[in-house]
Amino acid sequence: MNYILFDGTVRNALLPFTFTRPVADIRIGILTIREKWENYLGSTTTTVTEEYLMDKFPMVEMEENVMINASFLPNATLVDWIQNLKAKQAIVFEEEIVAFYTQDTQEEVDFNQYELLSFEDELVRIVNTWDIFSKNDRAIRDDFQLLTTDRISQPIPKSVNVISPENVFIEEGAQLAFVTLNASTGPIYIGKNSEIMEGSVIRGPFALCESGRVKLATKVYGATTVGPHSVIGGEVNNSVLFGYSNKGHDGFLGNSVLGEWCNIGADSNNSNLKNNYEEVRLWSYETEGFAKTGLQFCGLMMGDHSKCGINTMFNTGTVVGVSANIFGAGFPRNFVPSFSWGGAAGFSTYLTQKAFQTAKIVMARRNVVFTDQDATILTHVFEETKKFRKE
Repeated sequence: MNYILFDGTVRNALLPFTFTRPVADIRIGILTIREKWENYLGSTTTTVTEEYLMDKFPMVEMEENVMINASFLPNATLVDWIQNLKAKQAIVFEEEIVAFYTQDTQEEVDFNQYELLSFEDELVRIVNTWDIFSKNDRAIRDDFQLLTTDRISQPIPKSVNVISPENVFIEEGAQLAFVTLNASTGPIYIGKNSEIMEGSVIRGPFALCESGRVKLATKVYGATTVGPHSVIGGEVNNSVLFGYSNKGHDGFLGNSVLGEWCNIGADSNNSNLKNNYEEVRLWSYETEGFAKTGLQFCGLMMGDHSKCGINTMFNTGTVVGVSANIFGAGFPRNFVPSFSWGGAAGFSTYLTQKAFQTAKIVMARRNVVFTDQDATILTHVFEETKKFRKE
């Protein structure tokens, strides 16, 4: 069977992260949503997403296909239902289409002509940006079980101070010495060729993905994910770094999400709790206003390729778009549009020519090429977000 992941109705609610990727390529837990589905299905997947993304994330349609809503995270029961779908059948959860069977001969999909199968068990769904960190605890636990069942961990080095070692899994090539791991509060996954430097103290649930690094004397609270080739230091609490991003110095990052190729300057901090302890509001690209999160703790949402200078201060519930460059004293406003250059004193437009030049240098350091596809996607984001910048 050919499986295709589609963005569904939540794509705009997940901006700025979905400016540069399909919903399926959001990382939550240890794996991206796509990687979770491919592990469960035992099959590769392709994508239905925005047209400007489809050159980099193409769709492959075959004679028989199952379309899967990428905002839902897989579990064994749901996957069993999906693998047994027949023609003109669809799975529904709380009035939302989860998956449906199609054939290439169908000119259109009319769900009035489908048998709707109601899925009644619990499902985890990523609907808003803050779900990425607030549901990360559950996602790490589920991915840990998926990735480690019937496998044997590399031995825990003798110098490591560990609580609940049965909840620690170390992949081949990982390095750690003279660190403290407390897995009594949740599993700790240490990915292939990663490193945790001396003096670090980590509470689970925690995921350090392939080639990630935890710098000297870092303090980490669950549920935190450090994506592939990412670096953390200082103090980190309940945050997700998608991949290739750096928060490598002292300073606090809490209840936050960083996309790819982000960099947080030394001694930068974000607030994750308002002084009056009220519910945090977060910028919504759907309503172009500030939306209630229902959360008391909510920090920084930063899109791909954004950076901040040393000693940057982010207010509670700040949203930073794609390819923004923030610096200077004081708190920048709590919505920073894509391709903004500046800080509390004001912003100008960060022109694509300069942004692309920086991206090429940053990516080359990790032996990754900034492609024409990347440039096309970012150019589209630049044009799409013009209305939010004062130009």
